[in-house]
Amino acid sequence: MVILKNISRILSPELLSVLARMGHGNEIVFADANFPSASICKHGPELVRADGHGIPSLLEATLKLLPLDSYVPAPVALMDLVPADKERGLETPVWDEYKKLVNSAEGKEVEVELVERFAFYERAKKAFAVVATGEGALYGNIILTKGVL
Repeated sequence: MVILKNISRILSPELLSVLARMGHGNEIVFADANFPSASICKHGPELVRADGHGIPSLLEATLKLLPLDSYVPAPVALMDLVPADKERGLETPVWDEYKKLVNSAEGKEVEVELVERFAFYERAKKAFAVVATGEGALYGNIILTKGVL
């Protein structure tokens, strides 16, 4: 836990360090509890543990510090549903919550990209870091691309 003025206590020292070290264009993955965080991080990204925390609260705190990239078409990416889940009409209400948080933080509507499951895994392997959370929502994974101030 961090006790600093205007810094949310949900942001660990490790996560704050990652956010500070990221450069323009670097990506960070907030991974749900089902995401293969440890195996993805064997390919290079730094693993940050945030067990027990949901992504919405982490996202809200992070977006107060992290600018999103305005030079890319979609600075936010979500893992798309697999065809079988689309066919059965699986709903992903957490996506609406993410979009609300992102749009509020940026003060505008931000473009969000849907990325096929295995393409998402490959993209995550190239991320700066993966934050392994306790998020229980299915398809709760989100990638943010860091912008400039």
